[in-house]
Amino acid sequence: MAIKRYIAIADNTITNAYESNLTFRGTGSNMGAADSLEVFSLYGQLSASTGQSNEQARILIKFPVSSSVSGTTSILADRNASKVPASGSVKFYLKMYNAEHPFTLARNFQLNIHPISSSWQEGHGLDMEEYKDITYDGEGSNWSRRFTSNSWVTASAGGDYRTTYQFTASFPDGWEDLSVDVTPAVERWMQASGTAKHFTNHGFIIKLLDSQISASTSYYTKKFFARSTEFHFKRPVIEARWDSRTKDQRGNFYYSSSLATAADNLNTIYLYNYIRGRLVDIPNSSSVGTTGSIFVSLYSGSTSPTGAKLLLPAGGGVVSAADLNVTGAWVKTGIYSAAMAVTGATVNPSGSTPLTKLFDVWHDGATQYNTSSIAPLSLAAYNNAPTFEYVTAVTNLKSEYTRKESARFRLFVREKNWNPNIYTTATSTIPNQTIVSASYKIIRLTDELEAVPYGTGSDLSTYLSYDVSGNYFDLDMALLETDYAYGLKLAYYNSSIAAWIEQPETFKFRVEE
Repeated sequence: MAIKRYIAIADNTITNAYESNLTFRGTGSNMGAADSLEVFSLYGQLSASTGQSNEQARILIKFPVSSSVSGTTSILADRNASKVPASGSVKFYLKMYNAEHPFTLARNFQLNIHPISSSWQEGHGLDMEEYKDITYDGEGSNWSRRFTSNSWVTASAGGDYRTTYQFTASFPDGWEDLSVDVTPAVERWMQASGTAKHFTNHGFIIKLLDSQISASTSYYTKKFFARSTEFHFKRPVIEARWDSRTKDQRGNFYYSSSLATAADNLNTIYLYNYIRGRLVDIPNSSSVGTTGSIFVSLYSGSTSPTGAKLLLPAGGGVVSAADLNVTGAWVKTGIYSAAMAVTGATVNPSGSTPLTKLFDVWHDGATQYNTSSIAPLSLAAYNNAPTFEYVTAVTNLKSEYTRKESARFRLFVREKNWNPNIYTTATSTIPNQTIVSASYKIIRLTDELEAVPYGTGSDLSTYLSYDVSGNYFDLDMALLETDYAYGLKLAYYNSSIAAWIEQPETFKFRVEE
């Protein structure tokens, strides 16, 4: 899986706005249990000898980054359990969702997002209009206090925050959702030692830019759904995204061709070391393990490797031409890979045609660990501009899943106009087409809400993996709300028109507790 979401564990709106009597400010009010959060700036509601009044509201919000609360798992705990990649291989996005309201909507403004530098309490206030939920130095934060009788430490009011790791979100029309890459702050919260020793996670403060606050104009109100909202997919989250693809080319292994570049002529194959149903590293740490060398040699044969090792051209894990071994590498626990180019003339110098089957033997120079087979293909150019159309099926789709599982979806893809002759039909199975660039999304069928949108940008978070059996991906069902039916949609990239083409099929399933 390449997406995990961490729901906020505390949030609140703090304000110095006037109460409805326009006499007292609501600096002691708390809104920690409200189902929405609010940012605004009001200018000139009152005029005095000191000038026009200025009123503000800011958001405080905290997520389970380095520690968690009951019923949640922290990002750091998931990283330590290898459920989230190491630093540098994952990005973290703060995502908050616009809440519609009947009041004047702010437009053409920006919000600054800062790490909070002092601890604070969420509180139980609900009133976002009259500001009657006063803490009276009891539980909960407000404009003047971070909890009980404790004032904000570095600021006289309005919250303590760091100017380092500042992030900005823009809202041209006002109704947009908020999605900001906050990776540097999240990683700093999890950094335990060294020159970048972590600072404590107290969450983020979200406020208008100082230049907008000081301007002689109003930015009215922007609202987001809070963590207590009834809408499952509108809760504020930190979303971890990363590229989890396994690009095992055993099923689309090609002989080298003058039509392709040196990089495109390389093929990467994988070894999966499953022991009693789980992936484990090969224990001989001196030669393989996680840092040692593992090698692959290719052989000819019909049912098993025969004869001598085949000579290989330089490239990938082959250091020099005519080498007999490909140097592989450890990928992650129990998984190893090796990249090589193979020419038809090299592997079958005395034959008129290239071999139709190769055998790859994985070893450390003394011990053989595994033998598998490869059916190489030949590249060919087209004499027209092809139209790529496919028929797709999910071969292991279940009607129901639970939120406690991570499900693997396996695809079978064939060309739409595949039309074999009688001989092919009688002697072969339908070939499974591997789609190199494929992405998925999950929609809720009742309203077509995108529970998991296509992640085809720079994060590659919803790209599909592939191996000898075709395309597949893993989905953490905890992302989805129970008691709803969902649809899986797929899109394939067509490089001839430089566009993603959504496939017509919708694969339906339901999520239960």
